[in-house]
Amino acid sequence: MKPEYAIIVKNKTRLEALIERFNTKAQARFYIERLGGDFDDYEQEHDKFQQALASLQSQLTKVIKYKIVERRYLPSYIFSDKNIIIVIGQDGLVANTAKYSAGLPIIAVNPDKQRYDGVLLPFDTSDFLMGVEQILSDQKKVQVARFAEARLNDGQRLLAFNDLFIGASSHVSARYSITFNNNNEEHSSSGIIVSTKAGSTGWLSSVFNMANGISGALNKDKSSKKPQLGENELLFAVREPFISVRTQAGISTGIIKKQSFLTIQSFMPANGVIFSDGIESDFLSFNSGSIATVGIARESAQLIIK
Repeated sequence: MKPEYAIIVKNKTRLEALIERFNTKAQARFYIERLGGDFDDYEQEHDKFQQALASLQSQLTKVIKYKIVERRYLPSYIFSDKNIIIVIGQDGLVANTAKYSAGLPIIAVNPDKQRYDGVLLPFDTSDFLMGVEQILSDQKKVQVARFAEARLNDGQRLLAFNDLFIGASSHVSARYSITFNNNNEEHSSSGIIVSTKAGSTGWLSSVFNMANGISGALNKDKSSKKPQLGENELLFAVREPFISVRTQAGISTGIIKKQSFLTIQSFMPANGVIFSDGIESDFLSFNSGSIATVGIARESAQLIIK
């Protein structure tokens, strides 16, 4: 079916969020500068993004009709097979969009290469029409990214493009039992991160950076090497597991493959959560009695590549 509309997905800039919070730009500037911050950086970031967005719109309107959808509306927005999805922003916005994309191909545009790494952003405003033409001509080059899934024993489920977090919603220890490869332990930790291949350069990488930093400082011959994940593999890591007379730390990391699962039973009477891709507002409650089964989802995302 030939696409009829391009849907541009964007997020507020930091400056827009500040103005929304403080009502005016002048008040936002006063707040930032009073605390010693560099307000000019917020303005430069905003201006660069607006220039990139304006360029994208100007070029796109000559090829296909479009409309803009803000990130906050993604959970309720229904994409159709007549849409082309174009994401302009940071890598995290691609992850957030992918969960709601219904398998449609995504063209990811980096608005500022001096500011964003762009691991998931192969295009910029100078070449994104290449991706649009791929879809319109039905000759698209696609990178398939498999989702992770957390499924609760009450039937609720949550998908993750980058990673899942399972733990407590505040800075207290999460209490749970964990089962992997027929081994079971009771844990007290800062929670569990489960990462996809796409997400392994994000939050998970910071866990390994911490492990490498500690290992390197204490013993330069030993460092924690992050394994390379396949498309149908997930890597989990337990954050700061505490060993006590009741809790263990033998199951601290592992690779979940297509036919394997990680099972976690909550022992938290309140404030237990599971959220994905850093969006804490979109979560599943994970309190006492809840059992989560984590594995590879049947759904996947399609990212257009050059």
